[in-house]
Amino acid sequence: MDRDWVLHVMDTVSGFSRGETGITRLALSQEEMQARSYVTGLMQELGMSLRVDAIGNIIGRLEGTDSAAAPVCVGSHLDSVPEGGRYDGVLGVIAGLAAIRRITRDGHTKHPLELIIFTAEESSRFGFATMGSKAMAGIADLKAWAKAKDSQGVSFAEALTAVGFQPDKIETASRVGESLHAFVELHIEQGPVLEDAGLPVGIVEAIAAPTRLKIKVEGTPGHSGTTPMDTREDALVTAAQIILAVREVALSRYGEGTVGTVGNIKVSPGVMNVIPGLAEMWVDIRGVDHDSIVETVQELKDEISIIAEAEGTTVAIEVLTSDKPVRLHQSVSTAIEQACKDLKISYRRMNSGAGHDAMHMASLCPTGMIFIPCARGISHNPEEFAAPDDIMTGIDVLTRTLRSLAE
Repeated sequence: MDRDWVLHVMDTVSGFSRGETGITRLALSQEEMQARSYVTGLMQELGMSLRVDAIGNIIGRLEGTDSAAAPVCVGSHLDSVPEGGRYDGVLGVIAGLAAIRRITRDGHTKHPLELIIFTAEESSRFGFATMGSKAMAGIADLKAWAKAKDSQGVSFAEALTAVGFQPDKIETASRVGESLHAFVELHIEQGPVLEDAGLPVGIVEAIAAPTRLKIKVEGTPGHSGTTPMDTREDALVTAAQIILAVREVALSRYGEGTVGTVGNIKVSPGVMNVIPGLAEMWVDIRGVDHDSIVETVQELKDEISIIAEAEGTTVAIEVLTSDKPVRLHQSVSTAIEQACKDLKISYRRMNSGAGHDAMHMASLCPTGMIFIPCARGISHNPEEFAAPDDIMTGIDVLTRTLRSLAE
């Protein structure tokens, strides 16, 4: 019965999407608001009280037997990347709901239980990731967020206002100083480690953090047929070399767990017979070792200076975000491990290469993460897939973990 219910809910949420390829449910979009409405309806059916903070984080609460006890929290996000998959974020929300649904059958726990749905975990729409959990952790970058706009020119503040939230009161979403007993997030791994090892569960020990750069290259536009090859100041040629430099610098640091990606590039004027005068690219450098990330960024900057000088172009580098990797709490990891042992489920301890809301919740309370495998490690892709058996195993472990923390 649980299995059918979980898969039905996952299917229903997947229906809230724009386009025909994969799942497109951008933060604060009509599609995400529909998904929120559906899930909050399920939360209310379980008897959970609901509140929504200024940035749109949804906090559903089921009271415990001790009114003075701090809540045990679980959750994730409902927004997606463009043409993404069915499981990223959504599974964590539905798994949390399913676990609370199971626990309520046995009566109330001592500690209250909270299910949190975070706003704008993905950076796809506004260029900033984990915005809701950052606000909850009291580290919202209000100055930078005030400038954030989507590809249609809609600002983050306008998008919040359009769906009834309060961009001028984001600071009130902070729960710093509030007593929270624990936070647990279940997520697909988004990598191949568990599947390759034939293991159903990963216990996350550390979460990699991204440093994100916007690199602007300015050259001199000119006629493609009349400008000599040896005198060109081609912004795209410079950008191409920078892309390769990102790859080479990151490869040299890969043993430290650091990776680098150029995920987007825009070229102007963008016509075949004009030498590009402007190229802009967005770079993601991340890892679990903060010193390695800092050194990688500096090494990349040094390489870029050499490239720009050789090509006669000008390069400006803007640091968009610079988060620190987070080590999760042993107390929660031990509770997850004990749940696996009790259920006779094989597991491994591991790091997360992707950022998650849990990394910010870790500054508020003891925090842990549960990974389940995803097919071929594919994520942020229409082919993203988690097997139903693995989903239910993850929910089994999550349920037992929450129950032990909330007793």
